[in-house]
Amino acid sequence: TERESAMAARKRASSDATTTAEATKLPSAAASDPQIAPSKAGRILRYSLIFLFPYLYLIFYHYSIESELKKWILINAAISFAGFFLTLAMIPVASRYVLKRNLFGYDINKKGTPQGSIKVPESLGIVVGIVFLVLTILFQYFHFTADSNWLVEYNAALASICFMILLGFVDDVLDIPWRVKLLLPSIAALPLLMAYAGHTTILIPKPLVPYLGLEILDLGWVYKLYMGLLAVFCTNSINIHAGLNGLEVGQTVVIASAILIHNVMQIGASTDPEHKQAHAFSVYLTQPLLATSLALLSYNWYPSSVFVGDTYTYFAGMTMAVVGILGHFSETLLLFFIPQVLNFLLSLPQLSGYIPCPRHRLPRWAPIYSSGLFDPRTGLLTGTNDGTVVNLFLRQFGRMSEKSLCILLLVFQVVNHTYSLFFLKAAGGGLMHVWNAIPGILLGNAINFERVIVDLLRIDSALGCCFCFLLRWFLTGWYK
Repeated sequence: TERESAMAARKRASSDATTTAEATKLPSAAASDPQIAPSKAGRILRYSLIFLFPYLYLIFYHYSIESELKKWILINAAISFAGFFLTLAMIPVASRYVLKRNLFGYDINKKGTPQGSIKVPESLGIVVGIVFLVLTILFQYFHFTADSNWLVEYNAALASICFMILLGFVDDVLDIPWRVKLLLPSIAALPLLMAYAGHTTILIPKPLVPYLGLEILDLGWVYKLYMGLLAVFCTNSINIHAGLNGLEVGQTVVIASAILIHNVMQIGASTDPEHKQAHAFSVYLTQPLLATSLALLSYNWYPSSVFVGDTYTYFAGMTMAVVGILGHFSETLLLFFIPQVLNFLLSLPQLSGYIPCPRHRLPRWAPIYSSGLFDPRTGLLTGTNDGTVVNLFLRQFGRMSEKSLCILLLVFQVVNHTYSLFFLKAAGGGLMHVWNAIPGILLGNAINFERVIVDLLRIDSALGCCFCFLLRWFLTGWYK
């Protein structure tokens, strides 16, 4: 009928109007979504070649690595490279969600400037952690078989890392008490320690052998306790040595690069298949960490578009502890953490309560006044008396911008790793024979000076981990 036709026409018109209204609302809603600054991926990739060139040179030219082992390292590298672009694509999407849930912060070092009033999304380390787990599980499917000897340790490593990602994100969201933070990292390391199948022995220095009656001492559970303390230290050392745009992720990238170079050196120089597999195991976990961290650094580098949160610092620290422990070079790993150990030692008086400790131990933002006018573009950071490496560098080298300070700290980290790798290379070559000859000439007997140095380093590392555990027990929540 005409009436039904008229009603149908009105319904179609109403439906078309509704569709048109929704279509006009969608662009405005999309336009109102919070946006972050574009990534600096091109610049980060160019600078990363500084570390990638030596790594690739050692793999393809310097050492003769078995074709099968080299193939799996390259397959893992290809998967990690894909993870780099996946992380780049996911960070802007995750940023919009965390901003809608009011997970944001303000850049304290830019307070008083237009950049200091911008809401910066936090806890973007969760993206890196998720992509890392996806990459490592995919590689596990292709590489490991059901009867593989390394499958148990690989799964234990992923369990510990996943636990720390969860802990970090819960801390970012709920701001959990420090007593819980003290307990959970230790528990998260339990799967790692239970799956550890490496040695628990140390070499006794030759001058002490006549008195002890043995050359090798098996520490048993004490050595595993040391490794647990190492996991606690690595998990928190990245979190403490922070406060600048790009510093947390930057130091992780530098340490991960040094770990990769060290592993390839050990694989190429060793003739023990088990030793090679242990270091290859470390490579399989470090390459995805490096790739995903480079993607995060593309957004976190100065001026930072996102903040990494405790999620990333806990995840990165536990991952490096895992590769050091299950790769059977936990003592060497501490050589790469010397700047972090120095930062802890400088922080100890404040963290122990001997000196008052503020909530944020960051440098002050010191603007320069020119012709009586305030120019925020020339603002520099001024070091305070707080015990951190960041403030120490400002006190020693004078005021500088946040970007210059971060670069200087990362260069210091690179110099430390270069020296550490040279020391390790020399320890395996002929240079240490000179060191061995000096005490023999002076004391008239044969003392293995190399072993003395290594044992002193082990003692120093163990003491550092014990101090770090006490730090967590006393004042884990000093930064809250």
